[in-house]
Amino acid sequence: MLHITSLYDGLEIFKALGSDVRVEILMILLENNNMSMNELATRLNITNGALTSHIKKLESSGLISTSSESAGHGNQKICSVHLDRILIDLEHQEDFQNVYNTELRVGYYSSYNICPTCGLASTKAIIGEVDDPRYFEHPERYNADILWFTRGYVEYVIPNFIPSSQRITQITISAELSSEAPGVNNVWPSDISFYLNDICIGTWTSPGDFGDIKGIFNPDWWPPNWNQYGLLKLLFINKKGTYIDGLKISDVTIDKFNLDYRSGIRFRMGIEENANHIGGLTIFGKSFGNYGQDIKVSINYAPADKK
Repeated sequence: MLHITSLYDGLEIFKALGSDVRVEILMILLENNNMSMNELATRLNITNGALTSHIKKLESSGLISTSSESAGHGNQKICSVHLDRILIDLEHQEDFQNVYNTELRVGYYSSYNICPTCGLASTKAIIGEVDDPRYFEHPERYNADILWFTRGYVEYVIPNFIPSSQRITQITISAELSSEAPGVNNVWPSDISFYLNDICIGTWTSPGDFGDIKGIFNPDWWPPNWNQYGLLKLLFINKKGTYIDGLKISDVTIDKFNLDYRSGIRFRMGIEENANHIGGLTIFGKSFGNYGQDIKVSINYAPADKK
Protein backbone atom coordinates (compact mmCIF):
# COMPACT_ATOMS: atom_id res chain seq x y z
CA MET A 1 0.00 0.00 0.00
CA LEU A 2 1.15 3.53 -0.81
CA HIS A 3 0.30 6.43 1.50
CA ILE A 4 0.24 9.79 -0.30
CA THR A 5 0.10 12.79 2.04
CA SER A 6 0.36 15.59 -0.52
CA LEU A 7 -0.66 16.10 -4.13
CA TYR A 8 2.94 16.87 -5.06
CA ASP A 9 4.18 13.55 -3.63
CA GLY A 10 1.58 11.68 -5.68
CA LEU A 11 2.33 13.48 -8.95
CA GLU A 12 4.07 10.52 -10.65
CA ILE A 13 1.24 8.17 -9.65
CA PHE A 14 -1.37 10.58 -11.01
CA LYS A 15 0.55 10.93 -14.29
CA ALA A 16 0.81 7.15 -14.64
CA LEU A 17 -2.94 6.78 -14.12
CA GLY A 18 -3.70 9.56 -16.63
CA SER A 19 -4.03 7.10 -19.50
CA ASP A 20 -6.92 4.82 -20.43
CA VAL A 21 -4.47 2.21 -21.71
CA ARG A 22 -2.44 2.15 -18.48
CA VAL A 23 -5.60 1.92 -16.36
CA GLU A 24 -6.73 -1.01 -18.53
CA ILE A 25 -3.34 -2.68 -18.06
CA LEU A 26 -3.77 -2.46 -14.29
CA MET A 27 -7.30 -3.86 -14.48
CA ILE A 28 -6.12 -6.81 -16.58
CA LEU A 29 -3.24 -7.55 -14.21
CA LEU A 30 -5.55 -7.35 -11.19
CA GLU A 31 -7.82 -9.94 -12.83
CA ASN A 32 -4.97 -12.29 -13.81
CA ASN A 33 -2.35 -11.75 -11.06
CA ASN A 34 0.46 -11.58 -13.64
CA MET A 35 0.87 -11.74 -17.42
CA SER A 36 3.69 -11.66 -19.93
CA MET A 37 4.29 -8.66 -22.18
CA ASN A 38 3.20 -10.72 -25.20
CA GLU A 39 -0.06 -11.71 -23.52
CA LEU A 40 -0.79 -8.12 -22.54
CA ALA A 41 -0.07 -6.79 -26.02
CA THR A 42 -2.40 -9.39 -27.55
CA ARG A 43 -5.13 -8.64 -25.00
CA LEU A 44 -4.88 -4.88 -25.64
CA ASN A 45 -4.44 -5.29 -29.41
CA ILE A 46 -1.36 -3.05 -29.48
CA THR A 47 2.24 -3.63 -30.50
CA ASN A 48 4.91 -4.68 -28.03
CA GLY A 49 6.71 -1.41 -28.70
CA ALA A 50 3.65 0.65 -27.73
CA LEU A 51 3.10 -1.51 -24.66
CA THR A 52 6.72 -1.09 -23.50
CA SER A 53 6.37 2.67 -22.98
CA HIS A 54 3.23 2.18 -20.86
CA ILE A 55 4.87 -0.56 -18.78
CA LYS A 56 7.93 1.64 -18.13
CA LYS A 57 5.66 4.45 -16.89
CA LEU A 58 3.72 2.14 -14.58
CA GLU A 59 6.90 0.51 -13.29
CA SER A 60 8.74 3.79 -12.62
CA SER A 61 5.78 5.04 -10.55
CA GLY A 62 5.77 1.83 -8.49
CA LEU A 63 2.35 0.66 -9.63
CA ILE A 64 3.60 -2.57 -11.19
CA SER A 65 6.74 -4.71 -11.07
CA THR A 66 8.34 -6.80 -13.79
CA SER A 67 10.55 -9.88 -13.74
CA SER A 68 12.18 -12.07 -16.37
CA GLU A 69 11.28 -15.73 -16.73
CA SER A 70 12.76 -18.33 -19.03
CA ALA A 71 10.46 -19.59 -21.77
CA GLY A 72 10.82 -21.98 -24.67
CA HIS A 73 12.18 -19.28 -26.96
CA GLY A 74 14.21 -17.23 -24.48
CA ASN A 75 13.36 -14.90 -21.63
CA GLN A 76 10.04 -13.10 -21.38
CA LYS A 77 9.06 -10.22 -19.11
CA ILE A 78 6.30 -10.94 -16.61
CA CYS A 79 4.23 -8.03 -15.25
CA SER A 80 2.30 -7.92 -11.96
CA VAL A 81 0.63 -5.27 -9.82
CA HIS A 82 2.98 -4.06 -7.08
CA LEU A 83 0.57 -1.92 -5.00
CA ASP A 84 -2.62 -3.41 -3.58
CA ARG A 85 -3.98 -0.06 -2.34
CA ILE A 86 -3.29 3.67 -2.64
CA LEU A 87 -4.32 5.92 0.24
CA ILE A 88 -4.47 9.64 -0.55
CA ASP A 89 -4.59 11.73 2.64
CA LEU A 90 -5.08 15.42 1.89
CA GLU A 91 -5.91 16.52 5.43
CA HIS A 92 -3.53 19.23 6.63
CA GLN A 93 -1.08 18.03 9.27
CA GLU A 94 0.31 20.87 11.36
CA ASP A 95 3.27 18.88 12.63
CA PHE A 96 4.03 17.05 9.39
CA GLN A 97 7.66 18.22 9.47
CA ASN A 98 8.14 17.14 13.09
CA VAL A 99 8.50 13.40 12.66
CA TYR A 100 10.88 10.73 13.88
CA ASN A 101 11.24 7.69 11.60
CA THR A 102 12.61 4.25 12.46
CA GLU A 103 12.39 0.62 11.33
CA LEU A 104 12.10 -2.61 13.30
CA ARG A 105 13.50 -5.90 12.05
CA VAL A 106 10.92 -8.69 12.19
CA GLY A 107 13.06 -10.67 14.63
CA TYR A 108 13.62 -7.76 17.03
CA TYR A 109 10.55 -8.50 19.16
CA SER A 110 11.00 -7.91 22.89
CA SER A 111 8.51 -10.55 24.08
CA TYR A 112 6.26 -13.22 22.62
CA ASN A 113 3.74 -15.94 23.47
CA ILE A 114 2.86 -18.01 20.43
CA CYS A 115 1.37 -21.37 19.41
CA PRO A 116 2.15 -23.63 16.42
CA THR A 117 2.03 -23.69 13.52
CA CYS A 118 4.98 -21.34 13.88
CA GLY A 119 8.47 -20.58 12.71
CA LEU A 120 11.10 -18.04 11.74
CA ALA A 121 13.54 -17.72 8.89
CA SER A 122 16.42 -15.52 7.81
CA THR A 123 17.37 -14.93 4.20
CA LYS A 124 19.66 -17.98 4.44
CA ALA A 125 17.64 -20.67 6.23
CA ILE A 126 14.94 -21.69 8.67
CA ILE A 127 15.93 -20.75 12.23
CA GLY A 128 15.85 -23.92 14.32
CA GLU A 129 12.85 -26.10 13.50
CA VAL A 130 9.34 -25.18 12.40
CA ASP A 131 6.39 -25.61 14.78
CA ASP A 132 8.62 -25.47 17.87
CA PRO A 133 8.01 -22.23 19.84
CA ARG A 134 11.32 -22.67 21.70
CA TYR A 135 13.19 -21.34 18.67
CA PHE A 136 11.56 -17.93 19.09
CA GLU A 137 14.24 -17.55 21.81
CA HIS A 138 17.09 -18.61 19.53
CA PRO A 139 19.91 -16.03 19.25
CA GLU A 140 19.59 -16.19 15.46
CA ARG A 141 16.06 -14.81 15.69
CA TYR A 142 17.49 -11.29 15.43
CA ASN A 143 18.29 -12.15 11.82
CA ALA A 144 14.72 -13.27 11.08
CA ASP A 145 13.07 -11.59 8.11
CA ILE A 146 9.84 -13.55 8.35
CA LEU A 147 7.91 -15.14 11.22
CA TRP A 148 4.56 -16.86 11.56
CA PHE A 149 2.30 -18.37 14.23
CA THR A 150 -1.32 -19.50 14.72
CA ARG A 151 -2.24 -17.87 18.05
CA GLY A 152 -0.59 -15.54 20.54
CA TYR A 153 1.47 -12.42 19.94
CA VAL A 154 4.83 -10.79 19.33
CA GLU A 155 5.63 -7.43 20.91
CA TYR A 156 8.17 -4.80 19.84
CA VAL A 157 9.69 -1.87 21.71
CA ILE A 158 9.50 1.21 19.49
CA PRO A 159 12.51 3.50 19.97
CA ASN A 160 11.43 6.94 21.15
CA PHE A 161 14.08 9.52 20.28
CA ILE A 162 11.92 12.56 19.65
CA PRO A 163 13.37 15.85 20.97
CA SER A 164 12.94 16.74 24.63
CA SER A 165 9.89 18.70 25.79
CA GLN A 166 7.81 17.22 22.93
CA ARG A 167 4.59 15.20 23.06
CA ILE A 168 3.57 12.50 20.58
CA THR A 169 0.61 13.45 18.36
CA GLN A 170 0.51 10.46 15.98
CA ILE A 171 2.12 7.06 15.51
CA THR A 172 2.12 5.44 12.08
CA ILE A 173 3.17 1.82 11.51
CA SER A 174 3.37 -0.03 8.22
CA ALA A 175 4.08 -3.74 7.81
CA GLU A 176 3.46 -6.53 5.31
CA LEU A 177 1.05 -8.98 6.94
CA SER A 178 -1.00 -12.04 6.13
CA SER A 179 -2.73 -14.95 7.84
CA GLU A 180 -0.99 -18.24 8.63
CA ALA A 181 -2.64 -21.34 7.20
CA PRO A 182 -1.35 -24.93 7.11
CA GLY A 183 0.55 -24.63 3.83
CA VAL A 184 -1.10 -21.70 2.05
CA ASN A 185 -4.70 -20.65 1.50
CA ASN A 186 -5.71 -17.39 -0.15
CA VAL A 187 -9.08 -17.55 1.61
CA TRP A 188 -8.11 -17.99 5.27
CA PRO A 189 -9.44 -15.06 7.36
CA SER A 190 -7.65 -14.09 10.55
CA ASP A 191 -8.48 -11.37 13.09
CA ILE A 192 -5.19 -9.63 13.83
CA SER A 193 -5.30 -7.36 16.89
CA PHE A 194 -2.97 -4.44 17.56
CA TYR A 195 -1.95 -3.20 21.01
CA LEU A 196 -0.14 -0.10 22.17
CA ASN A 197 1.21 -0.28 25.74
CA ASP A 198 -1.17 -3.16 26.56
CA ILE A 199 -4.28 -1.36 25.26
CA CYS A 200 -6.03 -2.84 22.22
CA ILE A 201 -6.26 -0.13 19.58
CA GLY A 202 -8.08 -2.18 16.95
CA THR A 203 -8.40 -5.34 14.89
CA TRP A 204 -8.02 -6.00 11.18
CA THR A 205 -9.16 -9.17 9.43
CA SER A 206 -6.55 -10.55 7.04
CA PRO A 207 -8.28 -12.27 4.11
CA GLY A 208 -5.78 -15.07 3.63
CA ASP A 209 -2.33 -16.64 3.60
CA PHE A 210 -1.25 -15.92 0.04
CA GLY A 211 0.61 -18.49 -2.02
CA ASP A 212 -0.71 -18.23 -5.58
CA ILE A 213 2.51 -16.64 -6.89
CA LYS A 214 6.06 -16.37 -5.58
CA GLY A 215 6.83 -13.35 -3.41
CA ILE A 216 9.03 -10.85 -5.25
CA PHE A 217 11.74 -10.74 -2.56
CA ASN A 218 11.62 -14.34 -1.35
CA PRO A 219 15.00 -16.11 -1.43
CA ASP A 220 15.37 -18.90 -4.00
CA TRP A 221 15.42 -21.65 -1.36
CA TRP A 222 12.03 -20.65 0.12
CA PRO A 223 9.48 -23.49 -0.48
CA PRO A 224 6.79 -22.65 -3.06
CA ASN A 225 4.02 -24.12 -0.89
CA TRP A 226 4.75 -21.77 2.08
CA ASN A 227 3.69 -18.19 2.78
CA GLN A 228 4.67 -16.14 -0.27
CA TYR A 229 3.52 -12.57 0.35
CA GLY A 230 1.19 -10.39 2.38
CA LEU A 231 -0.65 -7.08 2.19
CA LEU A 232 1.10 -3.85 3.13
CA LYS A 233 -1.03 -2.36 5.90
CA LEU A 234 -0.82 1.19 7.22
CA LEU A 235 -1.91 1.56 10.85
CA PHE A 236 -2.02 4.97 12.48
CA ILE A 237 -3.37 6.40 15.70
CA ASN A 238 -3.96 10.11 16.23
CA LYS A 239 -6.24 12.46 18.13
CA LYS A 240 -9.28 11.25 16.15
CA GLY A 241 -8.88 7.49 16.58
CA THR A 242 -7.13 4.47 15.12
CA TYR A 243 -7.14 3.69 11.39
CA ILE A 244 -6.08 0.98 8.95
CA ASP A 245 -5.45 2.23 5.42
CA GLY A 246 -7.51 5.33 6.20
CA LEU A 247 -10.51 3.36 7.54
CA LYS A 248 -11.33 3.87 11.21
CA ILE A 249 -11.12 0.67 13.26
CA SER A 250 -11.54 2.08 16.78
CA ASP A 251 -12.14 5.26 18.78
CA VAL A 252 -8.92 4.81 20.76
CA THR A 253 -6.94 8.05 20.35
CA ILE A 254 -3.29 8.93 20.90
CA ASP A 255 -4.32 11.26 23.74
CA LYS A 256 -5.34 8.22 25.80
CA PHE A 257 -1.67 7.31 26.24
CA ASN A 258 -0.21 10.71 27.22
CA LEU A 259 2.99 9.91 25.35
CA ASP A 260 5.92 12.30 25.34
CA TYR A 261 9.70 12.21 24.81
CA ARG A 262 10.19 10.18 28.01
CA SER A 263 7.58 7.52 27.29
CA GLY A 264 8.21 3.87 26.56
CA ILE A 265 6.27 2.56 23.57
CA ARG A 266 5.41 -1.12 23.14
CA PHE A 267 3.59 -2.35 20.04
CA ARG A 268 2.00 -5.80 19.91
CA MET A 269 0.46 -7.80 17.05
CA GLY A 270 -1.36 -11.04 17.69
CA ILE A 271 -4.32 -13.40 17.47
CA GLU A 272 -6.65 -13.55 20.47
CA GLU A 273 -7.92 -16.84 21.89
CA ASN A 274 -11.52 -15.63 21.51
CA ALA A 275 -11.14 -14.16 18.01
CA ASN A 276 -13.89 -14.98 15.52
CA HIS A 277 -11.27 -15.96 12.95
CA ILE A 278 -8.19 -17.65 14.41
CA GLY A 279 -6.22 -17.81 11.22
CA GLY A 280 -2.74 -16.92 12.43
CA LEU A 281 -0.30 -14.15 11.56
CA THR A 282 2.67 -13.89 9.22
CA ILE A 283 4.97 -10.84 9.33
CA PHE A 284 7.21 -10.25 6.30
CA GLY A 285 10.51 -8.37 6.46
CA LYS A 286 12.53 -6.74 3.72
CA SER A 287 13.87 -10.02 2.27
CA PHE A 288 10.48 -11.74 1.93
CA GLY A 289 7.12 -10.95 0.37
CA ASN A 290 6.38 -8.19 -2.10
CA TYR A 291 7.35 -4.91 -0.46
CA GLY A 292 11.01 -5.10 0.57
CA GLN A 293 10.63 -3.38 3.92
CA ASP A 294 10.80 -4.09 7.62
CA ILE A 295 8.24 -2.76 10.12
CA LYS A 296 8.30 1.00 9.51
CA VAL A 297 7.38 3.45 12.28
CA SER A 298 6.83 7.22 12.14
CA ILE A 299 6.23 9.30 15.28
CA ASN A 300 4.78 12.78 14.82
CA TYR A 301 5.37 15.21 17.66
CA ALA A 302 4.70 18.78 18.80
CA PRO A 303 5.75 21.00 21.72
CA ALA A 304 4.34 19.70 24.99
CA ASP A 305 2.57 23.00 25.70
CA LYS A 306 0.85 23.08 22.30
CA LYS A 307 -2.82 22.07 22.44
